[in-house]
Amino acid sequence: MATKTKPDRLYYTGNDEADRLIAKEPFALLIGFALDQQVPVPTAFSGPLKLKQRLGTLDPGKISATDPAKVEAAFREKPAIHRFPGNMARRVQELASIVTHEYGGDAGQLWNDASDSAELHRRLRELPGFGEMTIKSLSAVLAKRFDVEAARELAPNHPTLGDVDSPEALEAYQAHKRAYKAKLKAQRK
Repeated sequence: MATKTKPDRLYYTGNDEADRLIAKEPFALLIGFALDQQVPVPTAFSGPLKLKQRLGTLDPGKISATDPAKVEAAFREKPAIHRFPGNMARRVQELASIVTHEYGGDAGQLWNDASDSAELHRRLRELPGFGEMTIKSLSAVLAKRFDVEAARELAPNHPTLGDVDSPEALEAYQAHKRAYKAKLKAQRK
């Protein structure tokens, strides 16, 4: 189903250009979610802009066809895009290849052309590094920020990035997440 609304920015980085890019370009949003592991949210979602600046493009076809050493060098350039630049460079290049070959280079087709939540879940699950937590978080963003109907059933009830609609909301989300992790850690002791 087509999206009804589209925000002009997602408040995930504190950098207006990066926040606009991830709202405007579906592949940039996918890259951000692929990178959103073991780094702070602003670091993960700043990655697409850094990659675009270093490679000169975020076109999935061009990235998938780029020499892997060049993609990895872009990830390793200081400041590194991710704390695991080699693994994440490979993951993003694989993601670009899937978007190119399965979705005609249009990452938005992943969700806009999904017939229902089961199909969307299957499509997202096939992406490199997209486990259940990432799928739920991305689905919340798609449902709450982009009005993607197929994502609604997949979005969890607890606070997610889908609830972030301002810099203050990002701070509140991150504080909630830190408190939740601290609570889990205390329960394990």
